[in-house]
Amino acid sequence: MSVELIGARIAAIQTQMAALTGQAQPASTAGASSFASQLAAAQTGTGASTATSATGTTLGGGTPSAYDAQISAAAAKHGIDPALLKGLIRQESNFDPNATSGAGAQGLTQLMPGTAAGLGVTDATDPAQAIDGGAKYLKQQLDRFGGDASKALAAYNAGPGAVAKYGGVPPYAETQNYVTKVLGYAAEYRGTGATTTGALPAATTPVSLATSTSTSGSLDYSTV
Repeated sequence: MSVELIGARIAAIQTQMAALTGQAQPASTAGASSFASQLAAAQTGTGASTATSATGTTLGGGTPSAYDAQISAAAAKHGIDPALLKGLIRQESNFDPNATSGAGAQGLTQLMPGTAAGLGVTDATDPAQAIDGGAKYLKQQLDRFGGDASKALAAYNAGPGAVAKYGGVPPYAETQNYVTKVLGYAAEYRGTGATTTGALPAATTPVSLATSTSTSGSLDYSTV
C-alpha cells in the first residue's frame, strides 16, 4: 500500500471521528491529505501501484483515438498498461503528433531530444516512434520506482531526480496535477472511473512553467 493511499485512509478516519465528536477536522490535516485523496480517487480500480502487464488490460472506455492500436501494441511490447500510456499521451499532447513545447519536447509523448535519442527515437514527430519511445521511457520509470505509477508519472513529468529527492511525487503543483490527471484518464480508458482533476493541495508551492505550444504543460525535465 502506498504512502499516499495510507494518508487518504487516515484522513477519511479523521473525518469520520470529527463528524461523531462535532469537531472540525484540523486544517493542517486536510491540507496535507488533499493530494493523497486525489491520488486515491484517481487510482480507483487500479490499485496504488499500476505496474500492470498489458495482458488482460484493455482500452475499454473513453473516446477512441487514431492511435489506439499502436498504443496497445507498444504497451504489450514493453509490458505496461495501455490505458496508462494513452492517458499519458492525452495529457502530454492531446493526441497531436506535431505538438512542441517551448523547452523543445516533441510529439505525442513529448520527448526531449536527449531522451528521445537515448530511447532510439530518431523522429519524435513520427507517431509510431513517439509512442514506442514514450512506452519504453514510462516502463523504465515504473521499473525504477518499484512499479508505482504515481512516482513513474511524476518522473516522466519532472524527472526521476526530483522523485528520488523527495521520496515520492514532488511538491510541484504542475507535477501533482499531471499525475492525478493521467491516472484519472487511465481509469476512464479502462472503463473503471472518470477523469479526476481535483483542487491542488494548499501546501503546494507552484514552480515556474516554460511557455509551451503543446497541451501538456509538462515541466520538460525528462532528462533530469
